Amino acid sequence: MIMKTVGIIAEYNPFHNGHAYQLAKAKEITGADYCIVIMSGNFVQRGIPAMMDKSIRTRAALQNGADLVIELPVYYATGSAEYFASGAVALLDKLGVTDTICFGSECGNVQVLSDLASALLNESDEFKDTLRKQLKIGHSYPQARNNALAITSPHLTEHINVLQAPNNILGIEYLKALKKRNSSIVPYTITRAGAGYHTEALHTEYSSALAIRQSITLKQNLDFIKEQVPDCVFDLMKQAYQKTFPILPEDISTLLPYKLMLEQEKGFVEYLDIDNDFSDRINKFIASYTDYTSFCEQLKSKNMTYTRVARNLLHILLNIYQTDMETFCVDDYVYYARMLGFRKDATPLLSAIKENSSIPLFSKLADSEQYITSENGKKMLQKDIQANHIYALLVQQKFKQELQNEYKTQVIIE
Repeated sequence: MIMKTVGIIAEYNPFHNGHAYQLAKAKEITGADYCIVIMSGNFVQRGIPAMMDKSIRTRAALQNGADLVIELPVYYATGSAEYFASGAVALLDKLGVTDTICFGSECGNVQVLSDLASALLNESDEFKDTLRKQLKIGHSYPQARNNALAITSPHLTEHINVLQAPNNILGIEYLKALKKRNSSIVPYTITRAGAGYHTEALHTEYSSALAIRQSITLKQNLDFIKEQVPDCVFDLMKQAYQKTFPILPEDISTLLPYKLMLEQEKGFVEYLDIDNDFSDRINKFIASYTDYTSFCEQLKSKNMTYTRVARNLLHILLNIYQTDMETFCVDDYVYYARMLGFRKDATPLLSAIKENSSIPLFSKLADSEQYITSENGKKMLQKDIQANHIYALLVQQKFKQELQNEYKTQVIIE
């Protein structure tokens, strides 16, 4: 029998009904026998800690259609859309068994997204020159990019509005990554159902992860989100509630200023995506720091969104360096696949990966040394471990739990 495998890239922060729908639909439209999920660990792309730790989110995925969950290294999990997509797609590609990739989008048309991806990937000199001019006259980067694309690729003008939606943007980055790799993985997209990505109110059918997070933050119990998540996920949430979850952005408020003050004199340009202007801006406002959220608000500007500010601050906190990222990208992004969990009936998938993968697949950190031989690979994994220990510290401080050691973490089997 020929095995078919679909890949999904996700954060599941938290896992909700829309995610369960996507997992089922992805297998249906691709005809896949197995689904591999590449999932962010304990810190996510919005520049915040995950509301629930990666073990809970792994169980949620496995109980709702995923067959194997692999951790996305923190360098990519906390990176821009381009880094996030490039690292995750490289992981799926290097496993050697992924036939298709399926992602949600507001557009729902993979050909339109692919055409835009090609235009943005193969930036002409005319496009670059027009983009510079648009930025010079004061447009934000997204608007300048859209204007430049409309001017230099008039045949795509009717689709420029596609670039306004967050899931479309991420989907285009997945497609760019596939094209750059000349990957054989075939892309599929599912039209996003229910509430929009940025919608803050709960929806009757499929609420956004943002709306669910905000509701959990504001309420004193979980009853009001019971209809927003699968029953098994609600049970996982109840078991962890006020024990290890919820972890909120404000929970890193006391860690960050210490790090900023420690390095204030030398500045912050060594960290990923931080330039001199932003470094100077941090130093300008650090004396008025009160908490993480308000500091992000204080630092955002016309050309830098709140989310990008949050990511930059997280890069400082986690020691995510620009030079490391450049080295990893040149070195083809990833060096290993760390399993977070798998289903018992997915053993044929694991066997196929071990036979076809160009990178080692492992679950126990104690075994990693025999698999990861390159210095860059060791450096990447060490950063993952360090970030997860920082998250464990947040949990310990907030809920007075025993500090969890990443080396003792067991792979989850459902």
